[in-house]
Amino acid sequence: FQVLQDLDTLCLLEQTLNNIDKEQFIRYLCKNYPECIEPPLENYDVHDISKYVLEKFGSEGALKITLKIILEKGILKTFRIVLNLHYKIILNLNLNAYVGNSHKKFLSFLNEIFTKLLITEGESGGVNREHEVRQIEELTKSKDIQENEIKCNALFNPVPGQRKRIRTVLTKGIAGIGKTVSENQDIHFMFPLPFRDLNLKRHNRFSLIQLLHQYFPELKELKNISSEETKTLFIFDGLDECRLPLDFKNNEMCCDLTQEMSVDVLLTNLIMGNILPSALLWITSRPAAASQIPPECIDQVTEVRGFNDSEKEEYFRKRFNKPGLADKIVVHIKSSRSLHIMCHIPVFCWISSTVLEERLDKSDCADVPKTLTQMYTHFLLIQTHSKNKKYHGLEKGNLIFYEKDLTECGIDVSTASEYSAICTEIFKEEFGIYRERVFCFVHLSIQEHLAAVYVHLECVNNNKNILNVHKSAVDRALQSENGQFDLFLRFLLGLSLQSNQALLSRLLSKHCEESSEETVTYIKEKIRNESSAERSINLFHCLNELNYNSLVEEIRNFLSSDRQSETELKPDQCSALAYVLLTSEDVMEEFDLKMCNTSTEGYRRLLPVLFLIFRSLAGANLTDESCESLASVLQSSNSHLTELDLSFNSLGDLGVKLLCTGLSDPHCKLEKLNLSYNDLEYIGMKLLCDCLRSPHCKLQILRFVFKFKLKFRLRCVLNYVSSANSNLKELDLGCNNMRDSGVKLLSAGLISLNCKLQKLGLDRCDLTHESCEVLTTALQSPNSCMKELDLSYNKLGDDGVKLLCNGLTHPNCKLVKLDLSYNNLDRCCSNLASVLSFQSYLRELELRDNGLQDSGVKLLCIGLLDPQCKLQRLG
Repeated sequence: FQVLQDLDTLCLLEQTLNNIDKEQFIRYLCKNYPECIEPPLENYDVHDISKYVLEKFGSEGALKITLKIILEKGILKTFRIVLNLHYKIILNLNLNAYVGNSHKKFLSFLNEIFTKLLITEGESGGVNREHEVRQIEELTKSKDIQENEIKCNALFNPVPGQRKRIRTVLTKGIAGIGKTVSENQDIHFMFPLPFRDLNLKRHNRFSLIQLLHQYFPELKELKNISSEETKTLFIFDGLDECRLPLDFKNNEMCCDLTQEMSVDVLLTNLIMGNILPSALLWITSRPAAASQIPPECIDQVTEVRGFNDSEKEEYFRKRFNKPGLADKIVVHIKSSRSLHIMCHIPVFCWISSTVLEERLDKSDCADVPKTLTQMYTHFLLIQTHSKNKKYHGLEKGNLIFYEKDLTECGIDVSTASEYSAICTEIFKEEFGIYRERVFCFVHLSIQEHLAAVYVHLECVNNNKNILNVHKSAVDRALQSENGQFDLFLRFLLGLSLQSNQALLSRLLSKHCEESSEETVTYIKEKIRNESSAERSINLFHCLNELNYNSLVEEIRNFLSSDRQSETELKPDQCSALAYVLLTSEDVMEEFDLKMCNTSTEGYRRLLPVLFLIFRSLAGANLTDESCESLASVLQSSNSHLTELDLSFNSLGDLGVKLLCTGLSDPHCKLEKLNLSYNDLEYIGMKLLCDCLRSPHCKLQILRFVFKFKLKFRLRCVLNYVSSANSNLKELDLGCNNMRDSGVKLLSAGLISLNCKLQKLGLDRCDLTHESCEVLTTALQSPNSCMKELDLSYNKLGDDGVKLLCNGLTHPNCKLVKLDLSYNNLDRCCSNLASVLSFQSYLRELELRDNGLQDSGVKLLCIGLLDPQCKLQRLG
């Protein structure tokens, strides 16, 4: 490995000397390093000089000397060559990685232990209201999502159709997902500035150049990075670890590279583009912290996804050289749904492999962890107990710990350093770019587990009432707006089981003899009264950790019964059903939502999970009250719902108003909505059409069937499709009793310059030949985008179709598909044959269930045989 590095450095030196004056290089060495220059170098050739410098200063020292000379002399044309070779050396240095945070004896090549991680287009902003583990569970239910993959070296490339320059990219991902791994782009200067290092400078004032010199002192010769010839990238890693206020609203504006200011002001101006607008910025963050940066400052949001099911297996098979052991681990992980879900996180795969390698490699493998608590407790057994820093840090929301934080918790910094060396898999000590000491946990879940262990030990060893502690923890978790204590609670309750206490026997002065039955009773009561569907689901996870699954088994029996519609589910049973649907792979096809008999509250508890599984909530007895939950799901950054069928419910104007808050949210991805057979009045329709004008609303396909007062609703639709903000491409108004007068109302919108409709459904609308005259005018309009038209099950007759043919043969007509089924046609075939013979766009024509007879078909065949005919399908 060292030989490869030296060869790259030698090549770099030779390339540099070939592009600059050799004598200048020698004079520089003699002036700055006289003690190291013994023989005269004037008679050396380029290769010998390069070899000598490499031997004297080593790879890193030779590289720094070369960079200093280039920067001092301003030789930018050779800088690109040097940087390319420099990146190759850095890449070789980083091709090796420690497994987790272990010692050098566990050093492995990255391609031997890690699999590819997917970076996809994401969404910015939003308030996080659930623990990251819940987000993983939701992702596992969204298997049919079409991800738009982005390669690391294309992060700053505009997506197809996007003209705006991408300056700032925010990459989100839950803890342990791999946000800091990347490939390098065609960059001249790349400055990694982790927030955990910048935090230490929050009380100082710097100019941008001064700040860079603090972290990169070897670049002090660099006077300017604003040249148009240079491409500069700043990488701000770990926004979630930032302790700066980042006050974008009130911080003073500054555009001067040389002006000194606080680090907070400096960063906000850099991110906003006031300072160095030509630079590129890459910011990484956990989802909960992403909203700290205003959306208008972000040009592109990406998301690092974890392992899918096949990649989980790939990880374990790469991790172990013994095929039999890898097979055992894969089978065991799959047998526990909670463990399998958590393996979405690469770090948890590493934790699991550490534990299971020891347990499953033995002949007696009865004591193999099946729950999260058991897995983390087994993992803890190889570690050394480390005071109380875990719980206090979790309580404050701390992810990293500086020397001051540890001192406040009564921990000696030298002791912490000692623990970071011993407990390498749990707690690690890092030196930032500026060499300050920073301590952190390898993964947040380890901190949460240790916090639970600490609370449990304190409780048992000091004779505290375990039930009161559990009640307090349950209440604290339910009060948390972002699910901060969800996983901690699961660990704490799981530790109360005798089997887990046995694992901790050497840490406990006595055992807790209290039964978990009272805790189970308390949790069941909370499930009955809990208003948050997300918190209820976590309470079922807690019951699972306590080995209590009666409610879940009850629901499984319900799903397998033939009498689902006869059984009325209570709200707490709906919470259990939501948990089962979320954590099981085999129940989705068994469950028929229309057979579910429950109250409005029951449906509300089901909604967050149903959206992950079903696209149709038709006939689900939804009322206006349900729409608040519907809207919250649509607003979630984790929602990938693009289609939603809400037909045959009882949604009124109030429900639509609530629904619109979700539809107009930047996170909402809904493109297709069916609101047929609901109770929308004129006000509700107007609210919906106003919402459709929102720049964040992505709806392109709408279906309506109105029960009454059709005229007023059609006017709202007309106003929308003819508005400048209309994005609607498909409108299905079939099964409305709109008649010819309704089509006439629509006509002004259809010929509007702003109308973007490509597909219009008017089947079963009681239309006659009079509507055909209006539609012909629309097809002939130069503004028409219409490609598909459904006029089936009407009363157009031959006269209507003859009028329609005038539009079909017009040069402006773009119609590709036409459905004329069930329209009492028999004498219009010659007109249709003329359309087929014409240079039209028509590719599909439906004429079934009309009285065409043999004579009519013969006439059609004349058109079909014409060389101009492009028809591909005739029904």
